[in-house]
Parts: sequence; structure tokens; C-alpha cells
Amino acid sequence: MDFEYKMEITADPEEVFAALTNPFQIELWSGYPADMKAEEGYVFSLWDITGVNLEVVPGKLLVQEWFFGEQEKQSIVRITLKKEGARTLVGLTHTHIPEDVYEEITGGWKEYYQEAIKGMLEMY
Repeated sequence: MDFEYKMEITADPEEVFAALTNPFQIELWSGYPADMKAEEGYVFSLWDITGVNLEVVPGKLLVQEWFFGEQEKQSIVRITLKKEGARTLVGLTHTHIPEDVYEEITGGWKEYYQEAIKGMLEMY
């Protein structure tokens, strides 16, 4: 199953990108330690999520494969960042989410991931 989500964050794309890829910032907005580097090929771990960074363009694009065990098709996360005035438009596409975790993953994207980042960056 696939999922798409768009939102605006009042911050520069570089700040949003850092919140997605800097382990210290991830811990600030999530409350949990993260193993992440903004490098292509880096195998990351966030909470109970593991995957690999496929494409990294600082301030613009982050493409990851998320691992869900034995699965035919790759589950790909694509996050695009586009500056528009004082805001960043965040576009998220997550493909091939296993049906048994779809509600948990999509709810997590909205509430625990994107809204948490937005809250942290717009707090200042």
C-alpha cells in the first residue's frame, strides 16, 4: 500500500533536512536515540525502523528504503523539500507499506514524524 502526505514548515529546507538526518536533532524531536547519517548507502536505525539511504541531496531530497522483513517489493520513502518564501514545502511518498502495519506507519508519519519536526522547528 502507498501513502502520500504534504505539509508546510516555517523553516528553511536545510533546517528541515537536518531534522531528518542529524541524530542529535532526531533525538530532540522524537525523544529517542537515532543512528543516522546523511550519506548514500548508510544503513540507519530510528526506533524500530531500519533501512538504507538511497539518495541524499542536502536541503532538497532524501530517498530511503525501509526494511519490513521478507517482502517482494522495496518499501521506498521519498521526501522532497522545496523553499517557498519563509516556509518549506515537504512532500512525502512512501510506497509498498505492508498492509498489516499500514495504519501504524501512516499515523506515525503524520503525528510522530512530520508534526514533531514541525513543532520543534517552529518553536523558535
